[in-house]
Amino acid sequence: QVQLVESGGGLVQPGGSLRLSCAASGFTFRIYAMRWYRQAPGKQRELVATISSGGSRVDYADSVKGRFTISTDNAKNTVYLQMNSLKPGDTAVYYCRRDDGYWGQGTQVTVSS
Repeated sequence: QVQLVESGGGLVQPGGSLRLSCAASGFTFRIYAMRWYRQAPGKQRELVATISSGGSRVDYADSVKGRFTISTDNAKNTVYLQMNSLKPGDTAVYYCRRDDGYWGQGTQVTVSS
């Protein structure tokens, strides 16, 4: 059974960093593109970052370009989201998603002083 489990969220001050992890199981991880989304209170869920199967192509929302980095470790069946220079506007629940629609449960990121 497909499972995606996010971790690494928490409370961080503006300008700080966090690394989110999404551990995948139940499928052949390396053949799927993976995505990170986020949803802030009262807002629609938005796509943050995408990595192709094999990791050769990445894409980011304009709001996080230059600050966030998506990567994968196929040996660990894990996709990461390194988040630097965090801003209060990055506060949201962050979700990973397999390209064809499976979602994790989300991890809360709060950026506040």
